[in-house]
Amino acid sequence: MAAIGNRGTVTEAAGFDPEADAQKLREAMKGAGTNEATITEVLAHRTIAQRQRIKEAYKQSVGKDLADDLSSELSGNFRSVVLGLLMLAPVYDAYELKTAIRGAGTEEACLIDILASRSNAEIRTINAFYKKEYGSLEDAVSGDTSGMFKRVLVSLLTAGRDESDKVDEAQAILDAKEIYEAGEARWGTDEVKFLTVLCVRNRVHLLRVFEEYQKISGRDIEDSIKREMSGCLEDVFLAIVKCLRNKHAFFAERLYKSMKGLGTTDSVLIRIMVARAEIDMLDIKAEFLKMYGKTLYSFIKGDTSGDYRKILLELCGGE
Repeated sequence: MAAIGNRGTVTEAAGFDPEADAQKLREAMKGAGTNEATITEVLAHRTIAQRQRIKEAYKQSVGKDLADDLSSELSGNFRSVVLGLLMLAPVYDAYELKTAIRGAGTEEACLIDILASRSNAEIRTINAFYKKEYGSLEDAVSGDTSGMFKRVLVSLLTAGRDESDKVDEAQAILDAKEIYEAGEARWGTDEVKFLTVLCVRNRVHLLRVFEEYQKISGRDIEDSIKREMSGCLEDVFLAIVKCLRNKHAFFAERLYKSMKGLGTTDSVLIRIMVARAEIDMLDIKAEFLKMYGKTLYSFIKGDTSGDYRKILLELCGGE
């Protein structure tokens, strides 16, 4: 899986030698301590495809699974980043979704971040990998969420969004009117109408709907969602709108919020840095700087610590 359009900070390493990399990693884990710097140097500068070849070379030369060995040697956030880097993109998404659903509570933010931002093809692949490893993703989501929030997630999981560029002008005006009448213009909110429009129509059409909605209501669609919804339902509808408008800005905002204030939401920071490093991290960094006046690199440097910080800074690709 090579970088798409080369907008990632992680690109193919020149003169790549999987056997030599496997040996370096083996050496880094020998003896009393673990050399995290070597692990960072190798894994943060190889593409997902190259890391798969390192895993194969490691298994051939050592007779053990690289992820298993690293898992037993490492701990905490550094281990989470390293293990994420060793997975194929849809496998990592499936793993993150499983982790979010497992246990007493559900990390709704993870479900929203992934399902609101992936394409139909990506969601279909995630569904397939999830089924192979853990069972039905739809069943897992349905069993762990409820109400309209559950219905929105299930709708996104069907990967049925129109992905054409066709705008039906009359339909766009009607959609805007129906959303307005389902929310701002009445007492109570008909959330199903929001679901029908926001989870099904294509991106270009919806951008036109949002323009028309502003004219009819005098408000931005995001402001209306905040007024009409609350909790996870508000979060998922806002995420859908933000991803449709500017996916890179959506991820930049999520990264900023994961580090702003008291403590760091490590799971969000790690998930986005690992998942987007090879896809569009350059664009996310540019949006981050534009939105907050500071570089993503400087934020990570000031808000994280130890080997965890070093590997994230490498994935960030410098200032």
